[in-house]
Amino acid sequence: MSDISGTPRRRHRRRGKALALGVPLTLTAAGALAYGTDLGAFGSGAQHTASAATAAPAWATASADGFASVNALGQNGTYGGRNGKTVTVKTLADLEKYATASEPYVIVVAAAINMNPVGKEIRVQSDKTIVGSGTSGHIVGGGFFLGQGVHNVIIRNLTIRDAYQGVWNDKEHDFDGVQMDGAHHVWIDHNDIRHMADGLIDSRKDTTYLTVSWNKLSQENKAFGIGWTTNVTADITIHHNWVRETEQRNPSTDNVAHAHLYNNFLEDVAGTDIKSSYGNYSRGKTNMVLENSYFQGMTNPVVRDTTATLVQRGNLFSGTSGKNESGGSGAAWNPKTYYPYTLDKTADVPALLKSGTGPRSSIGTTTATTTAATTTTTTKAAAAATLTVAKDGSGQYTTVQAAVNAVPANNPSRVVIAVKPGTYRELVKVPGNKPHVTIQGTGGSRKDTTIVYNNASGTPKPGGGTYGTGGSATVAVEADDFQARNLTISNDFDEGAHQDIAGQAVALRTAADKVFLDGVIVSGDQDTLLVDTASKDKLGRVYMTNSYVIGNVDFIFGRATAVIDKSVITLKKRFNGTSAGYVTAPSTVAGRKGILIANTTIGGDVSDRSFHLGRPWHAGGDASLDPQTTVRNSTLSAAIRTAPWTDMSGFHWKDDRFAEYQNKGAGAGAASSERPHLSDAQAAGQEVVDWLGDWTPTAS
Repeated sequence: MSDISGTPRRRHRRRGKALALGVPLTLTAAGALAYGTDLGAFGSGAQHTASAATAAPAWATASADGFASVNALGQNGTYGGRNGKTVTVKTLADLEKYATASEPYVIVVAAAINMNPVGKEIRVQSDKTIVGSGTSGHIVGGGFFLGQGVHNVIIRNLTIRDAYQGVWNDKEHDFDGVQMDGAHHVWIDHNDIRHMADGLIDSRKDTTYLTVSWNKLSQENKAFGIGWTTNVTADITIHHNWVRETEQRNPSTDNVAHAHLYNNFLEDVAGTDIKSSYGNYSRGKTNMVLENSYFQGMTNPVVRDTTATLVQRGNLFSGTSGKNESGGSGAAWNPKTYYPYTLDKTADVPALLKSGTGPRSSIGTTTATTTAATTTTTTKAAAAATLTVAKDGSGQYTTVQAAVNAVPANNPSRVVIAVKPGTYRELVKVPGNKPHVTIQGTGGSRKDTTIVYNNASGTPKPGGGTYGTGGSATVAVEADDFQARNLTISNDFDEGAHQDIAGQAVALRTAADKVFLDGVIVSGDQDTLLVDTASKDKLGRVYMTNSYVIGNVDFIFGRATAVIDKSVITLKKRFNGTSAGYVTAPSTVAGRKGILIANTTIGGDVSDRSFHLGRPWHAGGDASLDPQTTVRNSTLSAAIRTAPWTDMSGFHWKDDRFAEYQNKGAGAGAASSERPHLSDAQAAGQEVVDWLGDWTPTAS
């Protein structure tokens, strides 16, 4: 594309036009962080569906184990809405209608549902089962609230994500995945809860007879808090949960009469910015039994107050440091006097939970098997139409490109390429005749699976000639309806070692419509993410959520209609250690929408006031283009210049479309001639839904 200075070209006159107006619509789309993010239906774009079933599916008859199975407080176990009608919902209105009803329901969530407003928590009433249909049930930008006396509730097989508001330790927004205040007999099972604004699960104010099992809790400052009471009456079981990329409350268990934690996996992932401050915490007057759990890399893996009691049995600790405590004067208790259970071997816990936690593609095959000694739940995953890639030969293919090559031309339906953890140094191209492809990392973190190469503009091609900017991409997507999730795409071109050629080195190039990037890292230096279209006259929409984009010069650029939502944009220094750069360089076609950055954090380890938010790229000197970047409802660090927009290659930014709306942080600033802000009316026409039009990104 362009170098950092640019060559002067002919200016063009400002075209007289107004920013589009529209009906205000507050969106709560992901990413996490969704994240995480698989995005859901947007407002009026969602299909209004609620259909009654004549017979409840197998998973609707499942009952809880642990303390949620105990006969107490007038409730004999937890079975949710098993005795009520089964309905399928795809909209917020229908979900809220049935979840808040007085009669029992089994509510099957069959789409990604966006909470409106952000942080909304549906007030679930008693006798409800809320369960995801396969892996398609997502609650985006909010969660559930169970108030005083609410009981007999099952929340199962859902992804609840992306209420994150850009502040890591967010004390302003109490946006939880599931919050319970004085509820009882609740089963939270097989969910993926991540990237919320305060905590993932909060069990408060004497909530009791609670079982939390087989969940993946991640990407959050506070994972699971229990307490907010001086009473010591609650009985809680927490088993087979994978807690990772969290800092605290893993869980923090305050004033719980009987806390039984077993077969959990707490993991502090090396090399990330998220560091644990503690693991399992027996707090206040809690009496905790902690069994056969696995702690990996945790700081202060097990902590207790001097007033608390904590019994440890069979736990394993790998690479941990700091406090690892037990003891106390409380009365000894045996969980088996309350309910039956069987312990898995501690050494097997990481592998077991990495493969078994979170939503199941076919929760309907779950069966409960009861013996004289134990009650166990076994989940069988349905066979997926998937191509597997593994470097070690344990998959069908050893390279990602080989799996892409195996996708039939003009395939009519989704093909998932599941890539096992590892570093895949290769070039990947998804050609235009292979739509509906998903490339998905199967590791616990998006850092576990990396596709990387080091071509740049000017790198010699094997057959002669050199690559251009677009041709340098590590991953090139030319097929519509492409999805990528839970992986890293990188270009590690060494600009310092190759000053003989240009520094443009693309990690990911998209030249297609309906491209959905969820829970990914796209990393490079200059020209990291090229969001393009197949041709100037074709529409190309990209939705990125719950993701990271890393770079320094024009590193989000192109002519696509692209949204970066609920993500993190990381600014990095140049190869020579200097701080100077540009976040966006749109080359939008006139009459189309360009780049929208919303609900996102922009910052990095660079000098203050050293980065512009964007500049207009008139590719090839094309004066007919009308570049657009809008940055709204985002957090800007002090790295952003007080005059955040600048000219490029002889084209003046004021002749194009650059604006902000309701940003915050040290890099935000008041409206001025050098810093235009949208009015409320203008902003109403520049929501995420305005960018995506008739497309509702949905995880597949």
